[in-house]
Amino acid sequence: MRNLIGGRRAAVGVAGAAVLLLSLAACGEKENSGGAGAGPSVTATADSDLAAKVPDAIKADGKIVVGSDTSYAPAEFLDNDGKTAIGFDIELFTAVAAKLGLKAEFVSADFGAIITGVNSGKYEVGVSSFTINDERKTQANMVSYYQVGTQWATKKGNPAGVSIDNACGKKIAVQKDTVQVEDIEKRSKACTDAGKPAITIEQFPGQDAATAAVVSGKDDAMLADYPVGVYAVTQSEGQLELLDKMYEAAPYGYVVAKDQTAFAEAVRDATKALIADGTYKTILDKWKVGDGAITDPAINP
Repeated sequence: MRNLIGGRRAAVGVAGAAVLLLSLAACGEKENSGGAGAGPSVTATADSDLAAKVPDAIKADGKIVVGSDTSYAPAEFLDNDGKTAIGFDIELFTAVAAKLGLKAEFVSADFGAIITGVNSGKYEVGVSSFTINDERKTQANMVSYYQVGTQWATKKGNPAGVSIDNACGKKIAVQKDTVQVEDIEKRSKACTDAGKPAITIEQFPGQDAATAAVVSGKDDAMLADYPVGVYAVTQSEGQLELLDKMYEAAPYGYVVAKDQTAFAEAVRDATKALIADGTYKTILDKWKVGDGAITDPAINP
């Protein structure tokens, strides 16, 4: 779950992490050809009534410009060519756009700048595993479409003996600007309040780098959204394993500008239509993330 409130390794560590990062990315690319998410993209049929709900200023060019941080597999990440966005988030919103009679044009963006970009008009929608929370609902219209919690992962066999409820003194990797940052900071404070060593928290700009830090053994564990953790373990070829179970499930939301209520309603209704006609389930099942499915999309739930 990504939240918005608004050091590289040295010597051999840098090189090792870079190789691991490339290796993990390569695994993800091969997986797209023969595993989760394999096969052609699922298509959706335009609905003229829904298309009529899209404001003229947005549909005039026939597309929806979407800001997305494409480092968060299997939700949104880059294909073999290094520039084409793929993932279940990408396919779902592509289907939403198609239902509205439009194409989705994905632009890779820094996660922390997407909401600002939507409200400034740089992007028309933000699609990047955004967790809906009270702060975010004051910044934009959030259209719910999925629900997921946090999952931890560690090296196979958990050699550092990490416990979710007592990670004091451990080194934990996390992507910056996510809800997991606040989560791990609270856990670290609980450690120091109890007179125990603080958690060493390493924040990375992308989840791929956080995963690589755990694979390399530099960090003892990581925490991320459930589908991200599961995907990372799958792609690690036995080097990682899940730690305990997912917790604190919350909804993901598409980001629509605060002054674009009519457009948010169109996006919500298109998502409902995809659920009704089965396209929604087909996409989630294709990416093996159906456990996060919802039945009633809403604006600012």
